[in-house]
Amino acid sequence: MEASPHAKLAPYHERTRRRGVNRWVYWTFRAFVQPALHLYFRIRRTGREHIPAGKVILAANHRSFLDPFVIGTCLRRPIYFLAKSEIFDSKAIGWFLNCLGAFPVRRGESDEQSMATALALLERGEAVVIFPEGTRRRSGPLQEPKRGVGRLALESGAPVIPIALAGTERARRGWRIRPVRVNIRCERPLSYPRVEGPSPHLATEVTARIWPCVDLQWAWLGGPTRAEPERSPEEAGSVAA
Repeated sequence: MEASPHAKLAPYHERTRRRGVNRWVYWTFRAFVQPALHLYFRIRRTGREHIPAGKVILAANHRSFLDPFVIGTCLRRPIYFLAKSEIFDSKAIGWFLNCLGAFPVRRGESDEQSMATALALLERGEAVVIFPEGTRRRSGPLQEPKRGVGRLALESGAPVIPIALAGTERARRGWRIRPVRVNIRCERPLSYPRVEGPSPHLATEVTARIWPCVDLQWAWLGGPTRAEPERSPEEAGSVAA
């Protein structure tokens, strides 16, 4: 009998909760990749000083598979991030990404496994990246967020850093990664009272207060908003640069 999706993904969640990143793999990878990212993408980081020590939720827009790695350059400690469960269909890729701090989330459903893992990480003082849009959007205004970020903020009591990235969506052309300018802006932390088992309505309300702060940072980077005409990725990149 074929194992259920829950059972297939359980080892990744268990490893993340118990052990965290694989220190040898993570720091070796970071030692080579972070300088390369800075040189190749000329990353411009604004507001890194707003990210506190200890538990923190980093809520960002999502344009490219590069986004978690770019966000990671803003901290001098490991980050953990939710990645779509389909990536973990490959055991080799799943193991490697899990070593780097990724853990699976089943999109399009209420995934209690991923929520439990995120809460466990925050409980021990880690930094967790969440993309409230739920999927990548390569162009146009930001999408409407899912309420998971509001629920996570309420259940954990962790501060939330709204983050916007621009430029990563222009980096990939097929299998080729182009040297483009990448900008990232981190807003001051938002804090909410800790609530045990918040209602969906309350989680939605908190999300509705977090997301405009991400959208504001996105507008600062020259990204199109719903109130203005859409720019092409090239035009948005030239404004941000």
